[in-house]
Amino acid sequence: QVQLVESGGGSVQAGGSLRLACVVYGYTYSSYYLGWFRQAPGKEREGVAVIDTGGGRTYYADCVQGRFSISQDNAKNTMYLQMNSLKSEDTAMYYCAADITGRARLLRDQLNKDRFGYWGQGTQVTVSS
Repeated sequence: QVQLVESGGGSVQAGGSLRLACVVYGYTYSSYYLGWFRQAPGKEREGVAVIDTGGGRTYYADCVQGRFSISQDNAKNTMYLQMNSLKSEDTAMYYCAADITGRARLLRDQLNKDRFGYWGQGTQVTVSS
């Protein structure tokens, strides 16, 4: 049973930073996709960043490119999202997700909520201006 548990959300002023963490339980294979998504009230869930845990390749949504950084620590089965230069429009519930099907895709195609079968419970990020 794959379980994902996020942490690290909170409230911060615009321009500040936060680091989210996502621990993966119940799955220890070396190559799969992990992603970060977010959902603001009244909006669709959107992809933020994705990482191929086998090769370390990453891909970001345009709106966070250059400000956010996704990384992994395989020894801890943990994925991180470092968020810098936060803006009020980054306010949302942030979710981590896992795709363990092993199907190879271009990362820009992988950053799609329909590709992921396992989800965490979410962690709230609030950025005040």
